[in-house]
Amino acid sequence: MLNTIRHAVVTGALMIAGAACAVDAPQSPELSAKWSGRTVLDLKVKDIDGKEVSLADWKGKVLIIVNVASRCGYTPQYEGLQKLADSMKDKGVIVLGFPCNDFGGQEPGSEAQVKEFCSSKYGVSFPMFSKVQTKAGAGQSELYECLGTQTGKLPGWNFSKYVIGKDGKPVGFFGSSVKPDSKELLDAIDSALKG
Repeated sequence: MLNTIRHAVVTGALMIAGAACAVDAPQSPELSAKWSGRTVLDLKVKDIDGKEVSLADWKGKVLIIVNVASRCGYTPQYEGLQKLADSMKDKGVIVLGFPCNDFGGQEPGSEAQVKEFCSSKYGVSFPMFSKVQTKAGAGQSELYECLGTQTGKLPGWNFSKYVIGKDGKPVGFFGSSVKPDSKELLDAIDSALKG
């Protein structure tokens, strides 16, 4: 029994330690050609209610794209993301949340359950979207294929963040452990706003 508990603790610690890091995104001539001259603003995604949304609707804004989950150790970052969204919306910064069940099965619920959880527990009012697969391979969302190809990085865990410039091009990737109020993230946002 004690060995089982130790194993669970060690495994959990390793998952958390490794999870905060990015993973290298696949790179190939085919992917480079596919995404050459294109940005996230060329894509359409489904919002959390299933309605198709064009990311071009936010052209000229700085976007923070985050893969989120309701049952993660980083889930309390929803609070910081909402504060960031509220404090920077007048400057043209938009937070976009993409639920993801890729890591530890930490987003098992339906879109309706995710929406209810986020709004009731954290007062989330920034745009939320249908679940996506961030991991490379069959089923990966086009959004994350684009982001991975253009940055060379994909999320290694939930609550990884991409800062996207006003032109739709990524200007930075930040792992899960980078909080919404961290200096490095805020500096990247400020740089994108000036750019």
